[in-house]
Amino acid sequence: MPLSDGELTYWTVILVIGAVVIVAVVVLLSLLIAFVKRIDAGVQQVAGNLIGITANTKDTTLITTVGGGLDQVLAEGLQHHLFLGRVLGTIPYPTPKV
Repeated sequence: MPLSDGELTYWTVILVIGAVVIVAVVVLLSLLIAFVKRIDAGVQQVAGNLIGITANTKDTTLITTVGGGLDQVLAEGLQHHLFLGRVLGTIPYPTPKV
């Protein structure tokens, strides 16, 4: 049974709209895939930076140990300074270079 002109126009419009929707979905999905790949590359870069940060800060527990040692060195230096001040009467300071 042949289609009337109205039915033929109706199906043509429906098929064109369907084709446009399919093309739009393909384009949008392609854009989504491209954005996800770009985001994934950025995440990989951030992950690499975080690994580097971990390597750089793995010895932070030594800060308190070094600080304690530095306090001891400064105390010893102060003792030397006070001793030299008593023995020499005054401690000469180097003149600043201009």
